[in-house]
Amino acid sequence: MRIIHIIGRQKNGKTTLIVDLISEFIKRGIRVGTLKHSSHSHELDKPGKDSYLHRIAGACPAAIATKDLMAVYLPKKPGANPFDQLEILFDKTDLILVEGYISGPGKKIEVWRKSVGTAPLFMERNDIEAVITNDVIATTLPVWPRKDIADIADNIMKLVSMQQLMKNDLQGVKS
Repeated sequence: MRIIHIIGRQKNGKTTLIVDLISEFIKRGIRVGTLKHSSHSHELDKPGKDSYLHRIAGACPAAIATKDLMAVYLPKKPGANPFDQLEILFDKTDLILVEGYISGPGKKIEVWRKSVGTAPLFMERNDIEAVITNDVIATTLPVWPRKDIADIADNIMKLVSMQQLMKNDLQGVKS
């Protein structure tokens, strides 16, 4: 699995960047999936609804399908790595963009905005590959301008070795 974590402190623009990247990668024919990490416990289903009751009774997985969407609920055991379960669900994707989950597997890039008023995470961590910002910042890490989404996508593809993947896909196509 090719995984990139988009990390940063609150209000630095992680979600907006991911939405922009999804559109850019889809334009390029890249199949992209996402995982949003929350450090809080949330009930994702509606208590009392059938799908909730199925899950509480022990169904694993439990799913709900509507005319337009499908959701699959997989319980996460304490200490379990959710990426083990994601491998099955995301096996047809070329790239997984993870919002947050700073301790998870995969390369990490930080989104930072000076106007938010918080220190960048790369000052505390040594596992960040690049910083995305439109601000001037003192770092030895590569700095990718936030305003250039195509360049950010190119850099992500290089970071996760997708250039070779795309070349291999094109070689398999006959005219």
